[in-house]
Amino acid sequence: MTTTPGQSAAPDVSVIVPAKDERENLVGLIDEIAAGLSGRSFEIVVVDDGSSDGSAEMLAERARVLPFLRALRHASACGQSASVRSGLHAARGAVVVTIDGDGENDPAYIPALLAALEAAGPSVALAAGQRTGRKASAAKRLASRFANRLRGWMLKDQTRDSGCGLKALRRDVFLRLPYFDSWHRFLPALVLREGYGVTHVDIVDRQRRHGTSKYGIFDRALVGVLDLFGVWWLRRRRKRIPQVSAIAGIPADKAKE
Repeated sequence: MTTTPGQSAAPDVSVIVPAKDERENLVGLIDEIAAGLSGRSFEIVVVDDGSSDGSAEMLAERARVLPFLRALRHASACGQSASVRSGLHAARGAVVVTIDGDGENDPAYIPALLAALEAAGPSVALAAGQRTGRKASAAKRLASRFANRLRGWMLKDQTRDSGCGLKALRRDVFLRLPYFDSWHRFLPALVLREGYGVTHVDIVDRQRRHGTSKYGIFDRALVGVLDLFGVWWLRRRRKRIPQVSAIAGIPADKAKE
């Protein structure tokens, strides 16, 4: 790869951090991600989803002294899926890691996700974190358990906990996935729809250190059910994955896209 003056070479890993009003959590989270990826070529792309707590100002200040930090801002809140998508299009790494901006996902597990994805080989496009020791309320844990079982039964996505924000994906495959709001909760099923495999890594959940959760139990229940049926329909409408090989004029790696 060639670079122009002032432009660094593309990193191996891009970490996307969607966040809304998480200024206090982001300060420590950025440092933890950097520590976890020490020795690797990486960038951190924080997407400020219309925050009003001074997150944008803090990110601009820190980016001046942290060369690996990049930040985007939505003019108004568009949701977590939109934030992940904005970060994905800005990311430059061949592998993209997503992690929630509230600090409940421990960045110390990022190397394990990357190792699992690499060990699984090119037929696997997603290493998904699965939370253990959930710190949410009993009601939220019960609702999450029910939702995950219903999703697993309908989508056969081979994933116990698709709501965990900590995932590592091959960027070229990620870009092919059909987008919709709440898309980030169905990544295993969407990756399987493209003909790639999914591997899993257990991660220990932890308490958020500052602020309160932006999600309730009932505020996304109806939307989640509608999305579930939508993804079920998408998977049923793709009956066969083309096995493409190049004959002439097209590089083999491009023929597969």
